[in-house]
Amino acid sequence: MVEELVAAGAVLASAGVVYMMTAARVVKQYERGVVFRLGKLRPEVRGPGFTMIVPFVDKLRKVNMQIVTMPVPGQEGITRDNVTVRVDAVVYFKVIGPAEAVVRVEDYRFAVAQMAQTSLRSIIGKSELDDLLSNREKLNQGLELMIDSPAVEWGVSIDRVEIKDVSLPETMKRSMARQAEADRERRARVINADAELQASKKLAEAAQQMADTPAALQLRLLQTVVAVAAEKNSTLVLPFPVELLRFLEKAQQPVPVPVPQPIPVQQPTPLQQPVPPSAPVPPSPPEVEPSAQEQPLPAAAPLGTDPEGADSRQE
Repeated sequence: MVEELVAAGAVLASAGVVYMMTAARVVKQYERGVVFRLGKLRPEVRGPGFTMIVPFVDKLRKVNMQIVTMPVPGQEGITRDNVTVRVDAVVYFKVIGPAEAVVRVEDYRFAVAQMAQTSLRSIIGKSELDDLLSNREKLNQGLELMIDSPAVEWGVSIDRVEIKDVSLPETMKRSMARQAEADRERRARVINADAELQASKKLAEAAQQMADTPAALQLRLLQTVVAVAAEKNSTLVLPFPVELLRFLEKAQQPVPVPVPQPIPVQQPTPLQQPVPPSAPVPPSPPEVEPSAQEQPLPAAAPLGTDPEGADSRQE
């Protein structure tokens, strides 16, 4: 009889141990347990620690309550200013309602991933390229709201969304590089011009001061020589003042000889033409008496009256 009782007790103890091993569950600190009894959800959620369920009747499902980091695959889209980009993002979320996360959605991780990809493509189409590159904080907030709105019903809370990378076409990268280079060049030229203006003002003040004190120019020249000689150069350049060169240039120029200016002469009228003083006055031709050959011949005498005439004819 005693042996039968001992055997029965051993069997009961073994059955109890098997029951305890089958019914015992351990829920970790970052987990919560959702119990289904005969397929029906129990209202209480098992907390962390040791818990018991009814074997073959209850089913315990553990839900992780930690923040999950889920990378969103790169999504290609066209921005509002017609630029093709590829954007990568990362989503941080956690479960705040274990029962809703198990009952309302089949796989809350897959659902959040698909919602993140859809929202990312939507935010790309609504934004411009400059916003994607420089105003990411505002886009992150908008993307977080778009994903968090349907996820609340699944017992999931979106903690944070970050746009990780924005890939641009090579042509767009070169264009942006040229634009940035041109902007840098413009600012460099403006800064250089401003520096030249300030330097010219300071040089003008220094020149005015040296003009008032000529010895300051010589002292400045000596300081320049000392600065050049301090570098241990074999060649020493000694500048000359510009005023000295101008003085030597003026000294080499010949003295100009004054040229007499011609005296203006009043032009005479056509009726009174004066004789030039330099030309001698030609003498008037003398009156010459007519010679014998140029004297007029006497009138011929009539025939028979002049014997001399007859003799001349005979001759």
